[in-house]
Amino acid sequence: MRSIQEARRIVIKVGTSTLTHAGGKSNLRRMGRLAAVLADLRNAGREVVLVTSGAIGVGVGKLGLRERPKDIPGKQAAAAIGQCELMFLYDKLFGEYGNVVGQLLLTREDVDNPQRRQNLMNTFTQLFAYGAIPIVNENDSVSSEEIEAGGSTFGENDALAAIVAKLVGADALVFLTDADGLCTGNPSEDETATLLPVVPEVTEEILALAGPSGTQRGSGGMITKLQAAKAATEAGIDTVILNGTSPENLYQLLDGRQIGTWFKHRVRERDYHA
Repeated sequence: MRSIQEARRIVIKVGTSTLTHAGGKSNLRRMGRLAAVLADLRNAGREVVLVTSGAIGVGVGKLGLRERPKDIPGKQAAAAIGQCELMFLYDKLFGEYGNVVGQLLLTREDVDNPQRRQNLMNTFTQLFAYGAIPIVNENDSVSSEEIEAGGSTFGENDALAAIVAKLVGADALVFLTDADGLCTGNPSEDETATLLPVVPEVTEEILALAGPSGTQRGSGGMITKLQAAKAATEAGIDTVILNGTSPENLYQLLDGRQIGTWFKHRVRERDYHA
């Protein structure tokens, strides 16, 4: 896994189920550990981009709602409240380790429109030059694509992570999730299921291994991560699905230990294609 070890620019995507407790409240211990690890990687000279979900889930917890809103305006309002809380926490936690963060809330138009895409790329470049950590989320309060899931735009933050990885010319893309990686079956239902440590290519057979999409707190699932891995590896970006319940797993990964599922890059194109 030398290419992972040598990655200098890394996009890390973290999902709602990793950031929150079952009741919807922010998992402060895990967020704190994640911030400590990413700040340490940045201090060691790696460039880090964090693509974060969780705005709606955190907003639901902040509002004390008994369940996630089912209507689009309700979800967007929860996202507006939750995004404030998320960035407040990230700013505070990363600041404790001497790191500065910058927020980028994106819609599909920001990457489809050539001028806006160039402005976005310029912003990323300058944030890296300043030594800051860009924190990216879809702008759920004005864009309903991820909320509706399955539309013709981002559809889900896993897809957004792959787009960002291509946009910034990342060397590696890492998904932190509540699974150890891609398995041959559902470990909770199939005792013979085993972890696939390396996937040379995301084929239809690999995609078929994905289970049901999403949880009560998140909108994705393994299928969206596999689709994102396919897009990223075809653009020359090594991709890993890793258990994020212990953010310190990132150290093991970057030290070259076999952990999670590694999807090998297929080419070394650096041109951006959404």
